[in-house]
Amino acid sequence: MKILFAVDGSEYSDGAARFLSRLNLSSEDEIMVSHVINFVPFLNDMEFYSDTILKIKQEIAPRILDSVVDRLTSTDAKISTAILEGDIDKSIISASVDADSDLIIVGAKGLKGIRSIIIGSKTRSIILGSVTPVLAVKSPQWNQTGRIKILFATDGSEFANAAGKFLLSMPFRGDSEVTVMNVIKSAVHDIPERFIVEIDERIRGKVADIRTKEFEESEKIIQETRKYLEERFTHVEGLSKIGDPSLEIIAAAESMKTDIIVVGCRGVKGKKGKLGTISRDIMRHSPCSFLIAKTC
Repeated sequence: MKILFAVDGSEYSDGAARFLSRLNLSSEDEIMVSHVINFVPFLNDMEFYSDTILKIKQEIAPRILDSVVDRLTSTDAKISTAILEGDIDKSIISASVDADSDLIIVGAKGLKGIRSIIIGSKTRSIILGSVTPVLAVKSPQWNQTGRIKILFATDGSEFANAAGKFLLSMPFRGDSEVTVMNVIKSAVHDIPERFIVEIDERIRGKVADIRTKEFEESEKIIQETRKYLEERFTHVEGLSKIGDPSLEIIAAAESMKTDIIVVGCRGVKGKKGKLGTISRDIMRHSPCSFLIAKTC
């Protein structure tokens, strides 16, 4: 796998590097550690300061890369470095295309405290603009030990199956714990249970039949997904829920203490790589690291 690892010298990049160093990387894998010198010039009468700041950033850039490379020396992957100049998001996206990267990894720069689930603007821009799958590593996974817990959300579509196949190619250990989750958008989920009890027996029976068929279809999707994931992973379980997909996925990730949420990209008609509603919600509100498998 060819990985472009975008770094900026922050604690978020350092934490993502620690996580990356513990993945099951081989000598066939490649990591291009990339740093972007983002330069916003001053007005003309401040030209001296503009030149000085640019020189400082150019001097610091190799040191930023070296610090990350030191974190990755324990891996078997081939490591290279690149210093780019320009807008951070556009430069990273362009570099990933030029390098024919399979994956972009970024440290998710969130805010502190209760709002720590919010990712930084540059991370968000990279995810939104990239046509390459993106793994955003959040702080709970910086010092990950033991088995990685993966929550793969699928609706059984071609996009979800493509994301599942991409998951198979990720350098996660075979003993990672994978939960395949399908959220049923039930035709009757918004009818409160207490009102179903009050309706007549005939209608109540039809509602029960609908729910049974919905769960049967959900189980079919899960079993078909488990079948190909079990070719690689030894611990694969299934989970069906009813309700709003985004809310149920996030709630499940929190309750299961998930390390990585994996979702596909249904996209927007005619626009390659554009995120659908669920992918956007995961990007905005995920309590843990997440992989947007952009195969759309």
